[in-house]
Amino acid sequence: MTPFNARKPFTAPDGREGFIASLPALEAAGLGKISRLPVSIRIVLESVLRNCDGLRINESDVRALAAWNAAKPADVEIPFVVSRIVLQDFTGVPLLVDLAAMRDAVARLNRDADLIEPLVPVDLVVDHSVQVDRAGTPAAFLQNLQIEFERNRERYEFLKWGQQAFKTFSVVPPAIGIVHQVNLEYLARVIFARETDGALWFFPDTLVGTDSHTTMINGLGVVGWGVGGIEAEAGMLGQPVYFQTPEVIGVHLTGSLREGVTATDLTLRVTELLRKEKVVGKFVEFYGEGAAKLTVADRATIANMAPEYGATMGFFGLDDKTLEYLRATGRPEKQVQLVKSYCEAQGYWGIPRKGQVDYTKSIDLDLGSIVPCVSGPKRPQDRIDVPALKNRFYELFQKDIKDGGYGKKLTDIPHYASEKSLAEAVEQQEGGGVAIAADAPPEITHGSVLIAAITSCTNTSNPSVMMAAGLLAKKAVEKGLKVPTYVKSSLAPGSRVVTDYLNATDLQKYLDELGFNLVGYGCTTCIGNSGPLDAPIEAAIKEGDLVTASVLSGNRNFEARVHGSIKANFLMSPPLVVAYALAGRIDIDLDHDPLGTGKDGKPVYLRDIWPTMEEIQQCVTSGLKPEMFTSKYGALKDANPEWNAIRVGGGQRYGWDQKSTYIQEPPFFEKFSLTPGQIAPLNDLRPMAILGDSVTTDHISPAGSFKAETPAGKYLTTNGVKPVDFNSYGSRRGNDRVMTRGTFANVRIKNLMAGGKEGGFTKLQPEGEVMPIYDACQAYAKRGTGLIVFAGVDYGMGSSRDWAAKGTALLGVKAVVAKSFERIHRSNLLGMGVLPLEFTGGQSAESLGLDGTETFSLPGLNEGLKPKQILELVIRRANGQTDRASVQVRIDTLIEVEYFRHGGILPYVLRQLLKA
Repeated sequence: MTPFNARKPFTAPDGREGFIASLPALEAAGLGKISRLPVSIRIVLESVLRNCDGLRINESDVRALAAWNAAKPADVEIPFVVSRIVLQDFTGVPLLVDLAAMRDAVARLNRDADLIEPLVPVDLVVDHSVQVDRAGTPAAFLQNLQIEFERNRERYEFLKWGQQAFKTFSVVPPAIGIVHQVNLEYLARVIFARETDGALWFFPDTLVGTDSHTTMINGLGVVGWGVGGIEAEAGMLGQPVYFQTPEVIGVHLTGSLREGVTATDLTLRVTELLRKEKVVGKFVEFYGEGAAKLTVADRATIANMAPEYGATMGFFGLDDKTLEYLRATGRPEKQVQLVKSYCEAQGYWGIPRKGQVDYTKSIDLDLGSIVPCVSGPKRPQDRIDVPALKNRFYELFQKDIKDGGYGKKLTDIPHYASEKSLAEAVEQQEGGGVAIAADAPPEITHGSVLIAAITSCTNTSNPSVMMAAGLLAKKAVEKGLKVPTYVKSSLAPGSRVVTDYLNATDLQKYLDELGFNLVGYGCTTCIGNSGPLDAPIEAAIKEGDLVTASVLSGNRNFEARVHGSIKANFLMSPPLVVAYALAGRIDIDLDHDPLGTGKDGKPVYLRDIWPTMEEIQQCVTSGLKPEMFTSKYGALKDANPEWNAIRVGGGQRYGWDQKSTYIQEPPFFEKFSLTPGQIAPLNDLRPMAILGDSVTTDHISPAGSFKAETPAGKYLTTNGVKPVDFNSYGSRRGNDRVMTRGTFANVRIKNLMAGGKEGGFTKLQPEGEVMPIYDACQAYAKRGTGLIVFAGVDYGMGSSRDWAAKGTALLGVKAVVAKSFERIHRSNLLGMGVLPLEFTGGQSAESLGLDGTETFSLPGLNEGLKPKQILELVIRRANGQTDRASVQVRIDTLIEVEYFRHGGILPYVLRQLLKA
C-alpha cells in the first residue's frame, strides 16, 4: 500500500525501472526528522512503510516509528517484515520438524497441508554437525567428514526431504562453511530487487536467523538479528517479527588500531564495554571516523559478538568499504552499483559522523587505546589484558579453591609467583597433592592448554587475523618451535575460501606443521563439538581434579560448553591461539615469558614471531582474490558428493518413523483446535529449580555430548543406540524425547534445590528426594502439578536455543521468575506459552528465603492481562506461613498477550492461517 505518497520511481544503475518506499518522502510529508534517525532505524522504517497493508501493518505503525524519539523511544511494538530467513542445522532441523508437524495438524483438520509454506526465502546452512573427532593429521578433514555423514545421515535425509517439500526452502550442504560467513560471502544481497504485485521493487536486505550470531551480517550494513526458531517459523508463515521500539546506543569510534593489535582485541574490548552499559534489547550502531576506517571483515567481527554484549544488533552503516567487500567477494558489479545508488536515494549512504545522527546515548571509544587481550574463563565479557592472564588465572584458581570448587585436592598454593608457573608452585606445595595421573604425560597440570582451536564464525571470516595466525606459525616453525603433544590443535575455517588463501600464501603448511590441520568447515569447538581428548589426558584431569584450559578464536566460553572436562576456556584472536598452543599452558605472561626454546637453544618470545601489520596486509593483498569466491560458491550443487548421494522420497507430508531416534513428530499440535484457551490463574506450582545469575541456554539445553547414565542416555540405550553413537544433544534436536530429557541437564548447572549436587538434579517435593530433573517432572506430571523456575540476572543468556524453551514447556514449567532475562530466551519462553516474570523492588529467590519446599500461586493472572503488568506472587511455605511478592509480567507487547493466550506463537499463527 505504501502510504503518505512514499511510493517513488527508482531507476537502477543498470537501467531497470521500479519503485522504492521513499524515506525522504516521509520527511517531506512531515512525519519526522527521518534524516537524523540512526541508519538501523531507517532501514526498519522502510520495511514498515513498504509493507503497510492496513492488516498486518497500519499507518499508525509508520507514524510511530518515523517519529522515533532518541531520548525516550515510544513504548510500542514494531511489526517488522523481513526479506529472508537464515537457519543453521542445529536450530533448522527442529524448525523443519515443526513445519512438518503443522502440515499434519492442518491435514487432520481436512485442510490442504500446502497451506504451511514459507512466504519468504529460507536458506539453511549445514554447519553445526561436524565434530573434531580427528585432529592434527592431513587426513583429519576427510575422516571427520565421513564420521559426520555416518552420524547424521538420518537428519540429512530429513533436510533433503524438506528441500523438495517446500518451494522456498534451500539447503547449503555440509563442508561449505559456517552459516554467518556463508551469509556474508554469498547469501547477502544488501539490496534486493523483487517483483511484487506486478511491479519491480527495490528494498534493503533484512533478515532474522535462528542463530544468535546472525548479527554478523550487520557488519555489511544489513539489518538482522537472531531469533528463536519459534519466531522464525512465524516470520516464514507471514507474521511480522514484533519487537519493542528500541533505544539506539551510538558507539563513536575514533583513532586507529595500533601495531600488534587485532580486530579480535577490539571486539573483546567492545564486548566488555557494552555489557557494562547494559545494552540488552537495544540496537547498537557504530559510527565516526574510526568506524569508517574498519574493513567489513573487522566490522563483522565486532557485529558477530552482539549477543555477547547483549544487544539486539551491532550495526555499521554502508559506505565505500561495503562496496570494496562486495567486489572482493565476487558480487556482480551491477549489484555493487545498485547498493550505492539505492542508499543515496534513501539518504543514508556513508558512515555517519558525530552530530549527524541522534542516538539515545553515545559512547566514545578510541581505537588507539585497544591492547591485546583474551576473555574468560567462563564469560565472553570478562576481558583480560594478555600480560595479566598469568596472575589472573592464579587468582581465579585460588578463589575456586576457597569456594570449594576446582582443585579441591589442593588446599593452598602459597609459593605461586609471577616468575613461576603454576606447575612449579604445585610441586613446592607442602604436603603435595595429586597433580597428574601416573600414566599421563608429565607436562599435564593445572593451567595446561589441552585444546587450541582456530574456529567459529567470529574470526574465521576475517582474513587479517587468519593471515596473522599463518604468519605467526611460519615464524614459529622457522625458529624451531613445536606444539606440545598433549595440545589438541585444530583449524575449522568459516568457508572454503580461507583454505584457498592460506594455500595461495603458502601459510597452511606451517599451520599443518604445528598441528593446525584442517578438520572441517563448520562451527566446531565453539559450539561444543571439540571431540574427545586422549584417554590418558582425561584420566589425568579426573584423578588430579585439574583445572586445564582451552584457547579458541570463538565467541562462547560458557561452563562445559567447549568440553565437559575442561574448566577454563579463553577467547582470543587466531594468532594468540597459536601462541598459547606453542606455550602449552595458560599461566604465562607473553610479554616476559618465552614461548619455548628455539633450535638455536635460545628462548623465543612472542615479540620475536608476531607479524607486523604490513606483513599481514601484504598477504591479504596477494592471497585473496574475487575468483576464489565465485569459483567456490558458483558450483554449490556439485560441492559435496556425499550430500548428493543421499536419496529421499518426495511428498508434501513427512513419513514419520516411530523407530527413529533423530526425527520424531513433536507433541506441540497433538490436541490442536481452532479455539484457544483462556488466560487463567496459576495455582500451587512446585519449584523445579532455583538458579543463580548468568544461567545460559547451554545450562538449560546443552548442545554437546552426554553420557549413558543420563535420562537421555538411558532413553537411547533402551532404544538400541550404543553410547559411541549417541552423537550430541544438538544433533538430536529433531527428537523431543531426547531433548526433553536433556533439558536442565548440563553437568555444570547448579540448582539450589539439589542438595549441593552439581548437574541436572532437583528434589521431588514434598518427599525431598534428590533425583534427575526429568524424572521429578514426570512424577509431577502424573500428579497434575504445575512447575515454576526461579533464576537471577541475565537468565537465558547465550545462544538462541529453542529447546531451552521447548524443553522447559514440555517438562511442565508454567512460569519462570528471574531478576532479568536475556532477550531471545524471554521471547522463546513466551513463544512456548511459558510465562516470563521478573522480580521487582530488588527482590530475589535469596531475599525471599526460598528453599524449594514452597508452593506458588498467581491468583491475579486472568483474561485482562496487560503488557508489563504487576502481579502478586503468593508463597505458601512448608510450615504453613503465607508470604507475598510482586512480579512484573515480561509480556512486553499486545501481540505477545495474544501469543500467550493461544498457548504460544505457533498455535496462534496456525489459527490465523486456518481462518484466512
